[in-house]
Amino acid sequence: MFGRRKSKATGADPTRQRFGAEVAQRLDSDPRMVKADMPTAQIYHCLDFLDTAQCDALVAMIDTHRRPSTLLSEKAGAGFRTSESCDMARHDPQVRPIDESIAAALGIPPDHGETMQGQRYAPGQQFRAHHDYFHDSESYWKAMEKSGGQRTWTAMIYLNDVTEGGATWFPQAGIKVMPRKGLLLTWNNMNPDGSPNLLTLHEGMAVVEGTKYIITKWFRERPWITG
Repeated sequence: MFGRRKSKATGADPTRQRFGAEVAQRLDSDPRMVKADMPTAQIYHCLDFLDTAQCDALVAMIDTHRRPSTLLSEKAGAGFRTSESCDMARHDPQVRPIDESIAAALGIPPDHGETMQGQRYAPGQQFRAHHDYFHDSESYWKAMEKSGGQRTWTAMIYLNDVTEGGATWFPQAGIKVMPRKGLLLTWNNMNPDGSPNLLTLHEGMAVVEGTKYIITKWFRERPWITG
C-alpha cells in the first residue's frame, strides 16, 4: 500500500503522492470527517472522536508522566516550545485502542505511526509556528530518514475545552481551531504531488486561561523504526 524505499525529504515524491491520495479518499468516505473548504491543504476534523472517559484517562496519564517538551531542531530559540509532553505507551490497555483507532480512521498501517505523544499547556505556554514535516537541511534528518523517512499525516486530538486561548492556528492556510474535548484534527503535511506543503505551517497558540491537553500522532512514509 505505502512505499518502503528511501527518499529525500523535499521535492515531489510518487510514494507520498499516493499516500496522501489514499488517506484523503479514506477520510472523504467517512461521514464523521469534515474537510476544510480550501484548495491549499488537506485538513479534516471529526467531532467527538474520543468520549469523555477516554479523554479524562489520557489527561491523567499526561499529568503523571509529563516532562518539558523538546525539539528536534537545533535552530529554534528559547521559548519556541514551552509546553510539557509525555510518550504514551502504545501497548497500555487504555492507549492501544485509541492509537489503533486513529490509524484505522486514516487507513494507515499502525506500524507507520510514531509513538503517540501527550502534551500539556499551562497559561502562557505555547508552540510557535512550525512544520511537522522534516527538513533535510537540519542535522536530525539523517536519523529520521533511517527511522521511517518523512512525516506525512498528523493527527491531533483535544482532550479538554480551554477557557481562553490555546487555538491551533494555520496562519498561511487561514484556519484557526479552538480546543474542543474529543475533537480530532488531522492534516496532510504534503502537497498533492508528495512535496512538503509550506502552508501547513501551524502554531499552538498560548493558553490564556485554563490548561490545554492534547495528544498528537505523526505518521511516516515508511514503517517507523525505533532504536
